[in-house]
Amino acid sequence: MEAPAHVPADRVVDIDIYMPPGLAEHGFHKAWSDLSAGNPAVVWTPRNEGHWIALGGEALQEVQSDPERFSSRIIVLPKSVGEMHGLIPTTIDPPEHRPYRQLLNAHLNPGAIRGLSESIRQTAVDLIEGFAAQGHCNFTAQYAEQFPIRVFMALVGIEASEAPRIRHWAECMTRPGMDMTFDEAKAVFFDYVGPLVDARRETPGEDMISAMINADLGDGRRLTRDEALSVVTQVLIAGLDTVVNVLGFIMRELAGNPALRADLRQRGADILPVVHELFRRFGLVSIAREVRRDIEFHGVHLKAGDMIAIPTQVHGLDPRVNPDPLAIDPSRKRARHSTFGSGPHMCPGQELARKEVAITLEEWLRRIPDFALGPNSDLSPVPGIVGALRRVELVWNT
Repeated sequence: MEAPAHVPADRVVDIDIYMPPGLAEHGFHKAWSDLSAGNPAVVWTPRNEGHWIALGGEALQEVQSDPERFSSRIIVLPKSVGEMHGLIPTTIDPPEHRPYRQLLNAHLNPGAIRGLSESIRQTAVDLIEGFAAQGHCNFTAQYAEQFPIRVFMALVGIEASEAPRIRHWAECMTRPGMDMTFDEAKAVFFDYVGPLVDARRETPGEDMISAMINADLGDGRRLTRDEALSVVTQVLIAGLDTVVNVLGFIMRELAGNPALRADLRQRGADILPVVHELFRRFGLVSIAREVRRDIEFHGVHLKAGDMIAIPTQVHGLDPRVNPDPLAIDPSRKRARHSTFGSGPHMCPGQELARKEVAITLEEWLRRIPDFALGPNSDLSPVPGIVGALRRVELVWNT
């Protein structure tokens, strides 16, 4: 696509946000860190129907945090695909989104997650002890794709055996080149969720879905059926992908970083500062916003209707925001990042994600203190909205 007249020639770059330059050679996070360090804060690419990209951490946070200038009406690129998204509450701006967001907050707040700690821990222990004596595992398949999904499926009251097909539909909505188009996958999702919503409206359980679809939104109003389909689909997509992939990046790093493993072991249960640093280092999600009106922004003119990508990992990896951003420094103070977003759409599941990673590290290092990357790992790029490693294999002495 040719750059529009309002795009300066020196801001045009060739970046596909789903397969950025340097991804195959340097890996996901170094590729994005290099792009952030080597380009202006805001650039324009002809890829994916043409759009802006916030490559500066400060600019990216501004876009995320300012719904007055940047709307969440479309959050997926290209725009023609994003127009079909329309899930609640991620594609609604304040103040309309607040009642829906409160439904999520009620079940994912720190107090609610503390109440799940023991069941989360037991799930982690059961999985790790299932292969610890073998001296090796396919971490991706045997742990990362099992642990957070089992936790989440219990939270929403769906059998864990359903997770593989639900996750496949989610991937069809977040990754190019799958066997279903975005709108086909969304339709299948709604077909699956419909009977689930109807049954739990009729006979509510103790699960998160039952509570959300039967909650009072104010003045006695509940979610309509269409709203319930949208909210539940969004919850399932969000719950079955991100933590799976961040765990892969973290364990790959730990496999080659004995000093960090030692630091974590000596901390015992006091590892949240390191967990915060790991989430800064391993942000994953590339989404977008729509420009509401003509504005000047970081030296360029944005027009109403323009799309601007916000690869959230850039904020934590921008060397102008966090010095030496690729280094994992457990003592780093006031690290800034957007791994969980910022502003009104900040991820409601962040407490659950932190808890899952913290418990994984505690229980893994208690049983498998030293390990390495296995020879059958496949670290080749996986294109899509969420960064991923295909297969992380780990080996250790028993």
